[in-house]
Amino acid sequence: MVTGAELLSKYPKRRLCLPRAYREIYDEHYRDNRCANTRASRGSRWMERWMHKKVSEPAMENNWTTLEIGAGTLNQLSYESPSGSYDIVEPYSSLYEASPYLGQVRHIYKDINDIDSPNKYGRITSIAVLEHILNLPGVVARSALLLKNNGIFQAAIPSEGTWLWTLGTMYTGREFRKRYGLDYRVLMDYEHVNDAAEIEEVLEFFFKKIRCRVFGLAKSISFYRYYECSLPDAEKAQQYITGSNPVNPINSH
Repeated sequence: MVTGAELLSKYPKRRLCLPRAYREIYDEHYRDNRCANTRASRGSRWMERWMHKKVSEPAMENNWTTLEIGAGTLNQLSYESPSGSYDIVEPYSSLYEASPYLGQVRHIYKDINDIDSPNKYGRITSIAVLEHILNLPGVVARSALLLKNNGIFQAAIPSEGTWLWTLGTMYTGREFRKRYGLDYRVLMDYEHVNDAAEIEEVLEFFFKKIRCRVFGLAKSISFYRYYECSLPDAEKAQQYITGSNPVNPINSH
């Protein structure tokens, strides 16, 4: 069984050096992917609806103040009708500044560590974000401390590390190679620093109650996973925050 010390010793991770050919097309690809400007990204966006819908379900039943980590283009708001206040963490203003949903956002933070502790949330969400974060325990621990007593932490992630997810990325990989003449796996290894099993371990470390649903047959045979976490272990979270010097956790996409 992996101990807490062994689990946390892997973080913060270091991102691989991206070869020059990839750096030259990175911004273009990132923008096209986020805005679904290619056939593959449009297909992925269609499948990702499952994650957005799962995250939106509790919001339909509760008047919660929500914080979304890594809000991007604010596309999650198209799945919700927030009755409570909606805050976001997103360092790249170019992603959301033209969004028609911007008026629904109360506060915008570049870093989750910029949020004052008294601002407790009933709900903290992330969609396809945790796999990108170098200091994953720092973000999850901080989220645990920002939740109200009966609050929930929701995370929808790709089933990175499973054969079905790898198979699903082959279509995107073919389009990427045809467009740029490059291996898509190199970019994925740079972007996705945490696989699904690692994310689950961190969630289980900081939360006492975890519920998981999958888009597939099982965790090992799925495209996506949805985690709903409650009963945060505030003592563990506080010890991690005060005992480390987290890097900027969101500036890692």
